[in-house]
Amino acid sequence: MSTPITGVFPVHNNIFKFGVGGLNSTEQQMLTPSNLENFSPSFDNTIEEWFAMENEGWKSALLTGKGWSISFKGKRTIGDPANDYIAGLMLKVGREACTRFRWILPDGLTIDQNVVIAVTNNGGGDTTNVGGLEFECKSDGKPTVTLPEEETEEAGGETSGESSGNETGNETGGETSGETTENQGGN
Repeated sequence: MSTPITGVFPVHNNIFKFGVGGLNSTEQQMLTPSNLENFSPSFDNTIEEWFAMENEGWKSALLTGKGWSISFKGKRTIGDPANDYIAGLMLKVGREACTRFRWILPDGLTIDQNVVIAVTNNGGGDTTNVGGLEFECKSDGKPTVTLPEEETEEAGGETSGESSGNETGNETGGETSGETTENQGGN
C-alpha cells in the first residue's frame, strides 16, 4: 500500500510481513503468508499505581512497561514460503522460534519488531475443513516505529518520518528527532 488510508477501512488493509530467514532475515526475505484470515491484536500495559501523601488520598499512576501480541488464524498453504516457514516453527524453541516482523497499518504507521512465534494449530480442524494454521506472534524488545508521511509533515516538516516509539516528540513538547531506535530484543 503506497498511500495511507483516511476514514474507515476494511481489516484486510493491514499488511503483515514475516522474515523467513529468522532474526537475520533480509528485506527480500520479508514475506506475507498466504491465506491469513483473521488477526487479533492485544496490547499489554504495565501500570504502577501509588498513593502519595501530597495527593491527599488520590491515586497516582505511571505506564512503566509495554508489550503486544497478535493471534493469527488462517489456512495451512503448503508451498507458500512464509506459510511454510511459520508452520515449520511448530517444534522450535528458544531463539529458533524468533524472527523479524513488520506490520503496516492502514494509516501508514509501520512497526518493525523482533517477535516470538508460537504455532498453536498446524493443519488441524474438522474433517471437512481446510487445514488451519494458527499462531501467536509476541513482541520481543522495543519496536522501530515509522510514522506515516502525513503525520510527519504536520509535525513541522523537519523529521524523517521515523521514530523510536515516541510519536508526539519529547516530553517538553519539542519536535521528534527523526532518529530510529533499533530493536533491543535480545540480539
